[in-house]
Amino acid sequence: MGELNAHHFGVTVTDLDRAVEFYRDVLNLSVLDRFTVSGTSFSTAVAVDGATGRFAHLSAGTARVELIEYEPTGEKRGESAINEPGAKHLGLEVDDIDTFFETLPRNVESLSKPQTTESGSRILFLRDPDGNLIELIET
Repeated sequence: MGELNAHHFGVTVTDLDRAVEFYRDVLNLSVLDRFTVSGTSFSTAVAVDGATGRFAHLSAGTARVELIEYEPTGEKRGESAINEPGAKHLGLEVDDIDTFFETLPRNVESLSKPQTTESGSRILFLRDPDGNLIELIET
């Protein structure tokens, strides 16, 4: 087996257009591609009968963020706490976390104001419109 390299980080959303707007306009990620995938092979791969996925790929520097809206839609889980086993978050680096925080739209939920950790990193957690956690970090 060859070396593994990160290709993308997937985030399941309920409304792809709303999610793209958030990740593009609030997080300043650029849209690389939008497409739909369906069929037997896709349904088998994701283990969801009759699945169709609407996708958007966004550029996050050297990484790619993949937003996916599935049909049929699975059951919505409650918002997870960061310390729950299986909890996930997307980590994005920013140059100036305080300026980023000050320019956030009022309707964007953050868990706190930016904090400086014992390691010296400045972090801020917020939620996208579906409640998915996003960590902003200034190192």
